[in-house]
Amino acid sequence: MMETRTKLAPVDPVWDRITAEALEAVDKEPLMGGLVHACILHHRNLEKALSYRIAAKLCSNEMSMVVLREIVDDAYDSAPELIEAARADLMAVYERDPACHRLLQPILYFKGYQAMQAYRVAHWLWTRKRYDLAYFFQMRVSEIFGVDIHPAARIGKGIMIDHAHSIVIGETAVVGDNVSMLHSVTLGGTGKEEEDRHPKIGDGVLIGAGAKVLGNIKVGHCSRIAAGSVVLSEVPPCKTVAGIPAKIVGEAGCDQPSVNMDQRFPNGSD
Repeated sequence: MMETRTKLAPVDPVWDRITAEALEAVDKEPLMGGLVHACILHHRNLEKALSYRIAAKLCSNEMSMVVLREIVDDAYDSAPELIEAARADLMAVYERDPACHRLLQPILYFKGYQAMQAYRVAHWLWTRKRYDLAYFFQMRVSEIFGVDIHPAARIGKGIMIDHAHSIVIGETAVVGDNVSMLHSVTLGGTGKEEEDRHPKIGDGVLIGAGAKVLGNIKVGHCSRIAAGSVVLSEVPPCKTVAGIPAKIVGEAGCDQPSVNMDQRFPNGSD
């Protein structure tokens, strides 16, 4: 007789850790049980949990949670790279944000992470010429999270947006991998031009709180933009810029400023 083999679920240490943290959270605070079960423990993997969370946050009288969840599920089924990016973003937040002590936190509580995952679905819709639905996602993300990212913008993976209040990223902006930015950052244009008009941010860049980067300019990889700066011209790689308008004030200070998250000026700068 042929032996019947049971198909085992794939091993996923990240999801296993998230569910373990969820169980611990419920044990410590039973009143959170409904939320934690609905968002985490009722799901078999990260993509299903994110699909639920995005739909629950963005639904309204204008579009039901059921419809939104079908859209997100379709995106994740069609484009596995969206979940790859979601995992990279999750680890970026966990490793760079000192207020993040568990992988569970960004999924449940951090609007920067949630907004980024909703943007990724909107971008997927945009690339498939489903423009009105993409605009709907953009509108709801802006209304719910205070994060306004045009669905045509191109953003890499391993992104952390800390606090994520008043973030604006324009239509033709490009953001590389492993970028960190804080609240009130704008990647905007300089006028009414309709062509390529927004910044191009390299890999590993750290953008401080309240910084504005305006126009079709390049910010080189592993550079730092100090809080409150207004950047109007190109930034070479591995430099720190500060001021209005921003000027080079020194080296970046480390190999990976977006990971190190050190926002102090390098020694010897004015």
